[in-house]
Amino acid sequence: MSSAQTFSGKNPNKHTRVSVKANPGFLERLSESAGGTFVGIILFFLSLYVLFTNEGRALQTTSSLNEGLSKVVSLGSFSNLDPQNNNHLVHLFAQLKTAQPLHDPNYKVVVQAVKLKRHVEMYQWVEQQESKDYQEGGETKTETTYTYNTEWKSELINSRNFDKEIGHQNPSAMAVESVTVVAPEVRVGPFVLSKGLVEQINNFQTLSLKDFPAANLEPFLSIDDDYFYHTEHPRRPEVGDVRVRFSFAGLSDETAHLGPPQTVSIVAMQRGEQLGPFKTKSGNTLEILYLGELTAEEVFAKEHQHNSMKTWGLRAAGWVLMFLSIQLIMRIIYTLVDWVPLLRELVSVGLKLFALCVSCSLSLLTIAAGWLFYRPLVAAALAALALVPVFLARTRLPAKKNE
Repeated sequence: MSSAQTFSGKNPNKHTRVSVKANPGFLERLSESAGGTFVGIILFFLSLYVLFTNEGRALQTTSSLNEGLSKVVSLGSFSNLDPQNNNHLVHLFAQLKTAQPLHDPNYKVVVQAVKLKRHVEMYQWVEQQESKDYQEGGETKTETTYTYNTEWKSELINSRNFDKEIGHQNPSAMAVESVTVVAPEVRVGPFVLSKGLVEQINNFQTLSLKDFPAANLEPFLSIDDDYFYHTEHPRRPEVGDVRVRFSFAGLSDETAHLGPPQTVSIVAMQRGEQLGPFKTKSGNTLEILYLGELTAEEVFAKEHQHNSMKTWGLRAAGWVLMFLSIQLIMRIIYTLVDWVPLLRELVSVGLKLFALCVSCSLSLLTIAAGWLFYRPLVAAALAALALVPVFLARTRLPAKKNE
């Protein structure tokens, strides 16, 4: 059984709701723990999958990068097509080129670049809530405070989901939508970039409207701080007002007042005048683009660095999943003794330590299994490290018996 009460103060944009719920009985808590055990088992196998496959992925990526570095033909800034390099992995650096500028006719914005992004925000009501639980009279009370403020938001907020919609209604749609326009053809030197390479050009910079000609401005628009405002009073917006900001990526105009054309370094397969994906013997695809002027060695060094960061990130994620899964699986033990205060605290600490030790050992064993077929010595070392807690526990048992 649960009930709720609402308390409103003088502030129309803030109110508090208190809900009351009877404390669950032993059987109900046991049922919840059993459900947590089921979820824990799923998370446990998910952590094993993440840890094991991550090692294979990391080794495969390393092998592909090493293969690519050994096969790549460096063209430097060479701008002529060489048919001998067809179907070969090539490296070059050059400035981006596009045939036509990108433009937005609604705002008369024109930029010679690879991408032009229109970012739209609307002034809307936003609901924030803060909850706290406390025990009173054998019941659990939850006190939730709802606060309503107006903010610029790029996503449409549905005010129907608010706890108190009256006085905080948002429009059901935006007058203008966000959009990103991409140049139909992007070149570097004599080569045309594939879609995969173009997708990697994301160095977006805000388009400055400082020198935007007032003659191009529509009557219903005003400019403030690099935004187009659909209101005459940008400093005093009302709910429903819209503002638009433009940004661009990959400048490709030699005469642009925004700066020089962007230089990019590329590693990809040459096929005629096309640059596209290169498939390695390991099964990976090499289609790499970096901003700036980099040698082939520097490009592959950066890729190795990214691979290492991703590997360690997934290892950490896998360990966290395993730690949480073991805690959920063992939660039922805590539920059985949670009616004894002192024992409850001791069991809680013990279960956390148990989950920590077991998750570390099993994570290392899983990682070792991933290395077994590639580097057996590394796998053996990791397995030995994983078994250290077991050996420590076994050596402590005889000592206690002797006492």
